[in-house]
Amino acid sequence: MPIEIRPAEPTDVDAIVALVTAAYRGDASRGGWTTEAHLLDGRRTDRGEVAGALAAPDTVLLTARDGGQVVGCITVDRGDGTTAHFGMFAVDPTRQSGGVGGALLDAAEAQARAWGCTGLALEVLHQRTDLQGWYRRRGFEPTGETQPFPYGDERFGLPRRDDLVFDLWRRSLPPEPR
Repeated sequence: MPIEIRPAEPTDVDAIVALVTAAYRGDASRGGWTTEAHLLDGRRTDRGEVAGALAAPDTVLLTARDGGQVVGCITVDRGDGTTAHFGMFAVDPTRQSGGVGGALLDAAEAQARAWGCTGLALEVLHQRTDLQGWYRRRGFEPTGETQPFPYGDERFGLPRRDDLVFDLWRRSLPPEPR
C-alpha cells in the first residue's frame, strides 16, 4: 500500500507527539539518522504545540500514513506570503531512508506553491551536517543567516552543549510543471 499524505486531524495529536519524540529525542531516535539526542535532551514537542499548529489559520500540518498509521509529519506555514516555512518534520525512525520524508517535503512544496509562495525555508541546527546534506540534495541552500538557540526555553529541549545555533536554509520553488 502506498504512503498517503493528508492533513492531520485533531485525533492525530498524540500520535504526532509520539512520532516527533521518537524521531528526534531519546533512545528510540537513535534507530534513525535524524536523532538530536546527542545534542539535546528533553521534549521536542507537546500536545499544545501540535494542537496549535492544527488550529493556526496559515499553517497546514501534513501527515504521512501507512495503513492509517501516522509514520511522518511536517508543518507548513505561509510565512511572509513569498517564502513559506516548514518545521516539525519527522519520520518514524524505522521508516527513515524509505521515501517518506521526500514525499512529505514534496507535499510541503506543493502547499507553498498553492499559496503562491516562490520559496520554502527552514532552520536547521548548525551541528547537523548530515541533515544539512539531505536538504542540500533537495535543492536547499544556506542563506548565511543564523538564529541563536533559545537557551533557557525548555520548549526547545535541554541543550547538551553550549554552541548550538540554527542556520537558515531556503529553496526557490520553480513553477509547477504543466
